[in-house]
Parts: sequence; C-alpha cells; structure tokens
Amino acid sequence: MSDARRERSIVALLGAVQFVNILDFMMVMPLGPYLVEHLGIHTNQMGLVAGSYTASAAVAGLVGSWFLDRFDRRPALFVAMLGLVVGTAAGGLATSLTTLVLARVVAGAFGGPATALSLAIVSDKIPQARRGRALASLMTAFSVSSVLGVPCGLFLAAHGGWRAPFFVVAAMGAVIAAAATFALPSAREHLDDPQPQPTYASMLRRSDVRLAAALAASSMMAMFVLIPQISTFMVFNVGYPQARLGLLYMAGGVTSIVVLRAAGALVDRVGAWRIAALGTLLLVPVLYVGFVVASPATPAAALFAVFMASTSLRNVPFNQLQSRVPSPKERARFMSLLSSVQHVSSALAGVLSSRLLSTRADGGLVGMSTVTYVAIGLSLLAPPLMWRIERLLASRGEAEPQPLRL
Repeated sequence: MSDARRERSIVALLGAVQFVNILDFMMVMPLGPYLVEHLGIHTNQMGLVAGSYTASAAVAGLVGSWFLDRFDRRPALFVAMLGLVVGTAAGGLATSLTTLVLARVVAGAFGGPATALSLAIVSDKIPQARRGRALASLMTAFSVSSVLGVPCGLFLAAHGGWRAPFFVVAAMGAVIAAAATFALPSAREHLDDPQPQPTYASMLRRSDVRLAAALAASSMMAMFVLIPQISTFMVFNVGYPQARLGLLYMAGGVTSIVVLRAAGALVDRVGAWRIAALGTLLLVPVLYVGFVVASPATPAAALFAVFMASTSLRNVPFNQLQSRVPSPKERARFMSLLSSVQHVSSALAGVLSSRLLSTRADGGLVGMSTVTYVAIGLSLLAPPLMWRIERLLASRGEAEPQPLRL
C-alpha cells in the first residue's frame, strides 16, 4: 500500500472513531424530552446528565496523562472504544436518573482518552507537512455528526424509542473499534525509541506546554460561554423560527466541512497562527453583529454560516499546532492533559455564562452582549498565543512554514 493510501486509511478509521465518540456526547441533550417523559427526569436535571460525561472525561484525561504513553496506542484505543461502547449501551438500559448518570460517567471516562489517542496516532503516523490536512479531515467528524448524526438520533428515538439511539451508536462503536484494531498499524514507535521517556514534571515545566494549555482553555471558554445559548437567543431574542433551527445547524455543519478541508491545506502551507488570525478577523465582527446588535432583521443563517467557517479556521491550526508541541514519547499524555483542560474549561464557561445571563418573561436572554464581549476577548488571545508557541518550536529546531508569495 502506498504512503498516501495508508495515510488516508488511518485518517478514515480514526475519523470514524471520532464520529462515534462525538455523536455519543452530542445525541443526549436533544433526547432530553424523551428522557424527561420516560425516566422521570426533571428538566432542570438534564444538566447533570451532560455534566456527568464532561466531568468524567476531564478526570479521565488527567489520569490518562500519567500512563497512556506506556502502551502501544492501537490496543489502548481499542480498550478506550470498548469502554465507550459499554457506557453508551448502558445508557440505553438506564431506568432512572442515577443509572443514566452512571452510564454517562463510564462513557466519558473512556471517550476522553479515545480522542487523545486518536490525535496521538494521527500525529505519529502523518508527517508534519501533511498533518494539517489530516487533522482537518479528522475534525470533519464533528461537523458530520452535527449534520447527519443528531437528526438521525432524533429519528431513531421517534420511531424506535428513546433507547434506540444508545444501542445503535454502541453497535457502531463496536464495529468501528474492531475495524480499527485489525486495520490500523501498530503505533508503538514511542516505545521502541531507546531514549528515556520524559517525566511528567519535565513536560509541565516547558513553556510551550503551558502556553498550549492556556490556548486550549481560552479557546474552549470563548466558544462554550456562547454556544449553549445560541438556540435560545436565536428563537426568543432574534425571532428565528424554532422549527427551522435544524436547518440552521445543518447549513452551519456543511459550511464547516467545506472550510475545514481548505483550512487544513492552508495551515500546512503558511503556519498555524496566520490562519488562526484570519479566522479571528472573521469571527469578531460576526459575534458583534450576531449577538450584540442583533435584531429580527439579522440575517441569522448567513451569520451562522460565517460563524462556523471562522471557528473552523481557528480550530484546525490549534489542533495542528498542539500536535507539534510534544515529543512522540509524551504525545498521548499531552493530548490527554489538553483534553482534560478543554473539558474543565467548557464546564467553567457554562458556569460563567449562567452567572452573566438572566431570562426575560418571554424566554429571551438578558446579558448576551456581556457574554459576547467575554467570548470576543478570549478569542483574541488565540493568535498571539499561537505565534509565541510557533516561535518556541522554531527555536527548538522545527522549520516554520513561510507565508505564501502572491
């Protein structure tokens, strides 16, 4: 098999892993009305269901950062996927809030490491010159799960009962876990290297690692202080028809898929911080127009499409840059640590937005402009942080991509 075909096969398999992993997380909240009806869960308790997964993934990421690099990544990924499958299937067997939360804790405990291992394998197997495109392809799993996965999950719940999405996703995960185990090459180069493995403490002492963690935290908080409020704001503040929200997110997902592929190629050619700066230049005015001065006349669909495009232009360089920070022998622990940072940051962003927002009598949100300014401020941190990380990597001997000459 040629190198190009081998790389495409690796990315396709790990993209399927990510699709199931992300779908497992995303499908639960839209199932809220079914869970309220059939499990007797109160509406205000749905946050516990989502939060249990996030908290578990955060803890698992921190724990996994201590030992994931001690194993061949291929069997480690199989174990992580097997745990995710068991946790997801257990969700379909839940009989109460308690048993559902326990199932989500199991799913999160294995889903977080599965993501870290997938990113580590791609970084191990794909040369840096093509890694941006490979990671962009991997990230399309998020957009595809938004466009196809969530609507399909709701369709299954409507026609097969609320348990059906859990069982179908678990079955998909089992098939993909088996396929990845048999088709992925062994990923143990970090174990075969005779050099001693860097200590955890030595990794944390490095400036590029600390800056990458700060970048992960600020970028995640910038998005998740805002994203959970978008649907409510669009419907009750802007007056966008609730029945068309699915189409809005589908259009945003399709836009994201297109932009991700282009962004991956651009990052490989000109470097991470320049593409992140371009994405930020698009994002800031969209946030201002869409959420600070929004009105019923706001072109919601167009703005949401640009919002998804700009976030894609920021996310691809972030992932490409973080893949370059660790050495191969510490790559899984680094990815796992960043996964923990991201989950904790998203939870903190949710707490912050709940403190800054209040609800009008008609369901509209008060304080959205303040939340948006927080998101803008956090978003502006990404380009300079990425520039500094790239400079540190260049001083370490890595070649820095040069700007395109027009």
